[in-house]
Amino acid sequence: MITAGIDIGSITAKAALIHDGKLAGTSLQFTGYHAAKAGNAVLETLLGQTGIRRDDIDVIVSTGYGRNSVDFADKAVTEITCHGAGAHFIDPEIRFVVDVGGQDSKVIKIDTNGKVIDFAMNDKCAAGTGRFLEVMARALEADLDDFGRLSAEADAPAAISSICTVFAESEVISLISRGESRQNMIAGIHESVASRISAMARRVGVTPPVMMTGGVARNQGVVRSLESRMDVEIRVSPHAQLNGAIGAALLAARMQEQ
Repeated sequence: MITAGIDIGSITAKAALIHDGKLAGTSLQFTGYHAAKAGNAVLETLLGQTGIRRDDIDVIVSTGYGRNSVDFADKAVTEITCHGAGAHFIDPEIRFVVDVGGQDSKVIKIDTNGKVIDFAMNDKCAAGTGRFLEVMARALEADLDDFGRLSAEADAPAAISSICTVFAESEVISLISRGESRQNMIAGIHESVASRISAMARRVGVTPPVMMTGGVARNQGVVRSLESRMDVEIRVSPHAQLNGAIGAALLAARMQEQ
């Protein structure tokens, strides 16, 4: 049995294939303007990589903010459910997932089967998301990929008090004018993100072990700040950005079995 999961995020589109219970391949590309085209393209890329034909796929499940744009999917499922299933597949010990994507962040408590017990989500503003970090990187004229390294060099994280992206950017500009170091500002930005997410986590109730997924999981500065705020070790998924697509493919397999 072969199933596919397609995760259309605000920044990237991801696809995953599950073949007889094992991960057969993954693919990732920028979503761009047309979410529907991105879903088709990322699947075609994956099929080309694996040599699997589209006709060989039994079930396709879509997820992410653009899930309803994937008109060839058999079913659309929320990313909350998919991230829980994906994290459990990658590491069955996981009981709590922190997912930070481009336009939202969420914390998810799961049971021993990867089923969602409770969750909290920030989808009303950019604070605590990848988009927030992108805006801050532009303000600091820094490469976002260097944020983790630079924050580790900070000696005193700058205080970023606002949770609003626009106001936080103004704070950063003011700090720049006062001569604050880039390292300290980036560390402060990470603390601001961690503060927002850890508050959600406390409302749900953190149950270790904890895994972080989503593109922001690549930023070790955010991971370190979250570990400090949540007082727990965080495991970073080796397929952090692809977790939702993997979970969608797993749910597709369950649908086919049923």
